[in-house]
Amino acid sequence: MPLALIILLPLTGACLPALMRGQSSRLLAAVAAIPATLTLLILLSWLPHMAAGGEAVVQRLAWLPSLGLDIAFRLDGLGLLFALLITAIGCLILLYARYYFEGSATSARFFTLILLFMAAMLGIVLSENLLFMLVFWELTSLVSFLLIGYHTHDHAARLGARMSLVITGGGGLALLAGVVLLGEAAGSYELSAVLAAGERLRDHEHYALMLNLILLGAFTKSAQFPFHLWLPHAMTAPTPVSAYLHSATMVKAGLFLVARLHPALGDTAPWFHLVTLTGMLTLMVGAFVAMFMHDMKGLLAYSTVSHLGLVMLLLGLGTPMAVAAALFHLVCHALFKAPLFMMAGYVDRATGTRDMRRINGMWRFMPALMGLSAVSAAAMAGLPLMSGYLSKKMLFAESLQVTAPDWAVVVIPLWVTLAALFSVAYSIRIFHNVFFNGRPIDLPVWPPTSPRAAALSPIALLTLATLLVGLAPQAFYAGLVHPAFAAARQAMVTPYDIAALGGRVPMLMSLFALAGGVLFYHWRDPLFRLHARLPQVDAKEIFDWLMRRTIALSQRRVFQLENGSLQRYLTFIMATVVVLVGLALGGVTHWHGGAALSPLDPLTLLAAVLLCLSAIGVVVFHHHRLPALLLLGVSGLFVTVTFARFSAPDLALTQLMVEVMAVVIMMLALSFLPQTSPRGSTRLRMGRDLAIAGLMGVGVAAFSFAILTRPQQTIADFFLANSVPGGGGSNVVNVILVDFRGFDTLGEITVLGIAALAVFAFTRDLHLKERVVETNPAHWVAEPYPIMLRTVARLVLPIALLVSAYIFLRGHNLPGGGFIAGLITAVALTLQYMAGGLVWAQARMLTAFRPLIGAGVLIATATGLGSWLFGFPFLTSAHGHLHLPLVGEVELATAMLFDLGVYATVVGATLLILANLGKLMTVAGPGEEIG
Repeated sequence: MPLALIILLPLTGACLPALMRGQSSRLLAAVAAIPATLTLLILLSWLPHMAAGGEAVVQRLAWLPSLGLDIAFRLDGLGLLFALLITAIGCLILLYARYYFEGSATSARFFTLILLFMAAMLGIVLSENLLFMLVFWELTSLVSFLLIGYHTHDHAARLGARMSLVITGGGGLALLAGVVLLGEAAGSYELSAVLAAGERLRDHEHYALMLNLILLGAFTKSAQFPFHLWLPHAMTAPTPVSAYLHSATMVKAGLFLVARLHPALGDTAPWFHLVTLTGMLTLMVGAFVAMFMHDMKGLLAYSTVSHLGLVMLLLGLGTPMAVAAALFHLVCHALFKAPLFMMAGYVDRATGTRDMRRINGMWRFMPALMGLSAVSAAAMAGLPLMSGYLSKKMLFAESLQVTAPDWAVVVIPLWVTLAALFSVAYSIRIFHNVFFNGRPIDLPVWPPTSPRAAALSPIALLTLATLLVGLAPQAFYAGLVHPAFAAARQAMVTPYDIAALGGRVPMLMSLFALAGGVLFYHWRDPLFRLHARLPQVDAKEIFDWLMRRTIALSQRRVFQLENGSLQRYLTFIMATVVVLVGLALGGVTHWHGGAALSPLDPLTLLAAVLLCLSAIGVVVFHHHRLPALLLLGVSGLFVTVTFARFSAPDLALTQLMVEVMAVVIMMLALSFLPQTSPRGSTRLRMGRDLAIAGLMGVGVAAFSFAILTRPQQTIADFFLANSVPGGGGSNVVNVILVDFRGFDTLGEITVLGIAALAVFAFTRDLHLKERVVETNPAHWVAEPYPIMLRTVARLVLPIALLVSAYIFLRGHNLPGGGFIAGLITAVALTLQYMAGGLVWAQARMLTAFRPLIGAGVLIATATGLGSWLFGFPFLTSAHGHLHLPLVGEVELATAMLFDLGVYATVVGATLLILANLGKLMTVAGPGEEIG
């Protein structure tokens, strides 16, 4: 079964709720659950294979192999563990949201985003290609931004969403740099190759840099200290978002990355110090702050930070079974933390507040919820017979296995014991304060109503799972965690013997943490008063202050450099080039490379002189716009002649058509500007500009002379040798455009189409001025559309279209192609507009321009996708010869279809720009839409 289906199901399923806006949350949840449940069933079908010790399954589809970028998926024990966690808890979150959003008019947006987020998380854990994984990594940041800021009217929600995006997005940039270094060092971006190159990577000169960058990305995503601040401030999101993102998915992405890359980068001193110390700080900071939080979700958020630090600490320890303990606790944490978040959501809806100083005695109103929450709170505290008790003893046991460095032998066991003490205290607090501790105080909603039994079903299922893991831990470990452990270590590993956890020292550590947590909570009142005297620090205010200062500083620096003056921009660019290139070429002693120079004939010399004079004329007359434009056109025509003179007919044809269209469009634009421009430059500035321009001219001439007189081999030899056998055409220029560099051409026509659509959007309702044409029958030159021009234009059109078709069809073997043919067609149709007027020509157009642009881009893209059907990389062309009756042998190439897309895009984009600029000059103003 294709692994891509695991991601595609929730990705495509996300469209369904978006199309069902206004429907009830019950129906939306049912529709959203279909792709999620199917994904879960597919993953469960792989479980026996992985539990039996099956090897990793890798499926790939070639895309851009030259860049090391293929669409590849990998399913092994580690990926399966995380994928099951994502989808199983995701299905329960959808069930929970069905009741949480009951009566909400915006729930469709939630179900769409949550499925999109599920697909992005599955993409992270199932990607074989690290570059492909980065796409999903950034997608999780973007979608979480939308989910955290779900309540768009809430200022706090918007700030929390922005904080999460800035921190995780910044970490994503660091991760991008680290992955690029990692892939280059390993020689591949495929995970299989990277994991196999562990020894070489650890000995690499850039190991420390790539390790720091990758860990920075992982730490920001998994809310490690000091990047943990975004997680508590993301609690402004709806509770289903908090229960999903911050217990089972987003915050686990960084932990997954660290576990995944452990064989390649782990088990070194830098790894130990960075990962372990970060985990220790996060573990303690989260546990300490959680105890003093009065907000239910705030306490759960900081406790999540603490548990994330616990897992990170285990991943960094380097003991033989530490990774197994980390994965075991990671699953246990998801199972007991998601129900507690759900409980907080129900209590918040029932009471109107999340302040635990006011929420007391809820057992009277919600006895069933109290019973279910007791199990989850007990697991979080690590009470005996609970899953959390086992994972905590694993932590204690692994901390005692550390043998180096010397400080860690004593510090780490004491540290984790103290953190466990805090976890017991805050677990008791959230349960006792919410359900007991007296009676409610001034609740906004009274009386609180208990959620109905069906609404408690997702909490009940997760609670049951927590109990089962605690009662049968060895079976759970063997079936799910051990295959993930083996995949994370990339080796045959010994199963964790959970029955051997009853050692004396771990038992004493656990008892000390339990007793200490109870005493800490018992003495909470004086401790709370002492904590209240400490300086209050609001991380969100500090973050906002830093953001404002950073933005203000950036704006000042940008405005100093970017003030809207093109002259200044060119000055900076050219001065930088002169300095850098001048320093690099300062040591050159022999500029002449020894190659013979071509003889200079008088005609070429004359053309060069006229080209120089026309360029100088543009500079001299640049204040007079019309003469400057005409001289600029003359310069372009002489460049066209130069291309033709030096055997570049394709470039000559393209340049000629571009010059014609550019002059026409610029004439339209100039009609809205004054005929002359002000003289704003001082003599000093003119002298400066003349000096920089002169240095640039001399430098480019000298550099070109040095290069052209030196014998060298270029990439042109490759294209000349492979044009016919590889691309099926003898016109090397066209083969490069539609075959060898087809992806570039696809991007270029896409940009061209976007630019044309932007012109259409800007001029759609724009009305610059009215122009009334006064005609005088006595003077035929006053006629806006002379009859001679109209007659000639109508005769020229069919001939031009025939030439365009000829140029298009022969382009693969002779000068021509879709781009040139498109420009010829555009020029011919432009002549109709000029001869007959906008209204007359537009009424006779057979198609609108925007659909033509879209069709062109789609045809070109579909041509590239078609190669996938035959197992070839994107935009691989095929060619061959067919014998047709009466016609004879005919060469056919799929590149012709791609060229057709280029042709349609060029024609549509050029005419859309021209017609909408010309529309502004009509008497009627904007009038009817054109295009």
